Amino acid sequence: MDIRMPRLDGLSATDELVRSGSPSKVIILTTFDADDDVMRALQHGADGFLLKDTPPDRLVEAVRLVAAGQSILSPSVTTSVLNSVRTARETATSSTREEARTRLARLTDRELDVARAVGSGLSNAEISGRLFLSVATVKAHVGRILDKLDADNRVQVAITVHEAELDAP
Repeated sequence: MDIRMPRLDGLSATDELVRSGSPSKVIILTTFDADDDVMRALQHGADGFLLKDTPPDRLVEAVRLVAAGQSILSPSVTTSVLNSVRTARETATSSTREEARTRLARLTDRELDVARAVGSGLSNAEISGRLFLSVATVKAHVGRILDKLDADNRVQVAITVHEAELDAP
């Protein structure tokens, strides 16, 4: 889905798909990486946000990941989202921080390590290398983290980690 399309823009189309209950997954593929567009796309239910300069093999991987229930963001978009979250964190109340920490307290120590790595924008393979776990184990941890936090995707996990003001492992 592109953000700027004739008749119906990509954000409205994504919103309509999500509200209709469609099992479709949406990846925004656009040349525009404005912070506002990224955040609005995620708020409208997009499962991914990639720039059109993404290499073809990465696009194929992204479609497979999103079809498998994961989320994907271009690296520059991940940085943008994290910067937005950091800015928001600076103005967040202590109750928001405490609420995020309470939610994260449901995790085991190892799950918390993985959640913090997700919060840094690392892929499963990168988390695997950093924490000396197999990719399958990382995927299992991410699944449990999503369940325990009642999160729909990795972006929500990253936001919770940043709201709690936790650093990466």
